[in-house]
Amino acid sequence: MSEKEKAEFGNQTFKRNFSKKEDINKIKSGMKRFRRKSTNRRHLDEKNEIRYIPRVNDRNRHIDRKVDGKEKEEKMYVIPLGGIEEVGKNMTAFQYKDEIIVVDAGLTFPEDEHLGIDVIIPDFSYLESNRHKIKGLLLTHGHEDHIGAIPYFYQKLGTENIPMYGGRLTLALAKAKFEKKDAKLPKEKVISGRTILKVSKYFTVEFISVTHSIADCYAICIKTPAATILHSGDFKVDLTPVDGEGFDFGRLAQLGEEGVDLLLSDSTNAQIPGFTPSERTVGESLKDEFSKADGRIILAAFASHVHRLQQIVNIATKHGRKIAIDGRSMVKIFEICSNLGYLKIPKDIMIDIDKVETYPADKVLILCTGTQGEPLAALSRIANGTHKYISLREGDTVVISATPIPGNEKAATKNINQLMKRDASVVFEKGIGIHVSGHGCQEEQKLMINLVKPKFFLPVHGEYAMIKKHKELAMAVGVPEKNVILSENGAKLELSKSQFRNVGKVPSGATFIDGFGIGDIGNAVLKDRQNLADDGIVIISISQYRNGKFNKQVELVTRGFVYNKDAEKLLSETKELVRLELSSMENEGIKEIGKIKQRIRAKVGEFLNKETDREPIILPIIMEV
Repeated sequence: MSEKEKAEFGNQTFKRNFSKKEDINKIKSGMKRFRRKSTNRRHLDEKNEIRYIPRVNDRNRHIDRKVDGKEKEEKMYVIPLGGIEEVGKNMTAFQYKDEIIVVDAGLTFPEDEHLGIDVIIPDFSYLESNRHKIKGLLLTHGHEDHIGAIPYFYQKLGTENIPMYGGRLTLALAKAKFEKKDAKLPKEKVISGRTILKVSKYFTVEFISVTHSIADCYAICIKTPAATILHSGDFKVDLTPVDGEGFDFGRLAQLGEEGVDLLLSDSTNAQIPGFTPSERTVGESLKDEFSKADGRIILAAFASHVHRLQQIVNIATKHGRKIAIDGRSMVKIFEICSNLGYLKIPKDIMIDIDKVETYPADKVLILCTGTQGEPLAALSRIANGTHKYISLREGDTVVISATPIPGNEKAATKNINQLMKRDASVVFEKGIGIHVSGHGCQEEQKLMINLVKPKFFLPVHGEYAMIKKHKELAMAVGVPEKNVILSENGAKLELSKSQFRNVGKVPSGATFIDGFGIGDIGNAVLKDRQNLADDGIVIISISQYRNGKFNKQVELVTRGFVYNKDAEKLLSETKELVRLELSSMENEGIKEIGKIKQRIRAKVGEFLNKETDREPIILPIIMEV
């Protein structure tokens, strides 16, 4: 039967009406028998008329069926769980029918108000409730904001049926994170540029090489019967990459010609005009600093900037300097990358950090962490004079090959001041080319959109101002404003061939990691920690007899609130207030421990706030004697 005949056959309606209930039941019964033999489907509509609906082949599966002559489109969902209106914590779920794939599982670092928190990861609640649907975790590259939450992800969801896909270096860095976590290693699949994988029944993915500040960085093309999506990952357009692995213009352009329904793209540098300089330009600038330095060089860099580390190794070798590395993440990166061949290190150039003093000053490079002023990082310990092996002296040159991440400026500046106080020459200015971003600026972002030619656009990986500017860039190169969504974490975005819209919300937010706990620290705990830091704590110890009467000898202990010797009158008045309140509750017959504590907490809190304008944590303790 020709396609035309099929179409005509499919739209036939047999006009015979069946008004009697028993006749309708007979027809339905006959349809069940017919369905087993026929390649077409029959439908009994509201008018009790039979309509034939042809099955569609796989090539046209985005058309589900025709009902009354209208095509019903397939649809899928894009669900950002992190990385929107923030830098870090990147994670996006893609759902079609009963299948989900997840792209990236990153973390972000705490800010000042997150007292005692180690790292922050996405909320996995939605994924936990749909874990049976998840078919894989796909990784764009190996930076912390994209892989840092992986061990927690598998600890929560299990590893049995969720394989991990990524480049060789990315997977090695991800696996290293399982060493101290209570999670088994998942199955893994190593990919390379233009690798195409059928991840599940409905999801086919392709990895496309892009350039960034680390090796094995990929955009990911996701295909389902409903739509074709491209996730850019982190990228910049580097025409002279350090490792020779270029930006795959050809494949991206080819995908654009084939048709991309939705592009999710990196918004980090959307507010910066022009192009991001090549990573190779940093190498040229660092050569100048090495040539100027007569004494030791202490160079701080991001451990994850593998291409920069290779250039630093090459320059140090050329200048005859031995390299000592310090900082846990730097040591780990050197170990993994040298074992896999991503860092090529000449023989006998590396020395232990405790051997630095045994070499001439002009023959040493100390490569360390701490560009962001992290309190326990190697550079911070050097700046504060607390490093076990390195003491600054006149003639030392400190090069900081990074710029402060927003929020870290104060800590980074403090480090610079401390280094200068110790007579070191500090090189950190932006204009001298010792650091470039790993993210594309406006022209590169427009180039990505022009290559891919998406119908719909979703800016990701950035704070609100960044993604809003990225929307403007997309509109400037021809994407209609109605086809661009400024989303938020937790949005449930419905995508079809003709429509992209927000249809709901799923649980999302931040999960705080403190030690081995995952999510056991909530906002209430953080508020208590902040109150402790601001106003301290008052502990009220009360004894209660078995008959319900109270011992009126009340004990008070304060920490971080007032100095006891200078506040004897205040503390005596507080004890008297507690005794009066206990007597009042005895007379009222109140015996429930919870109510007693609540009343003491409220009365004492109100009194102390009135007397001191502070709000310490009030902790009543009742002991039965």
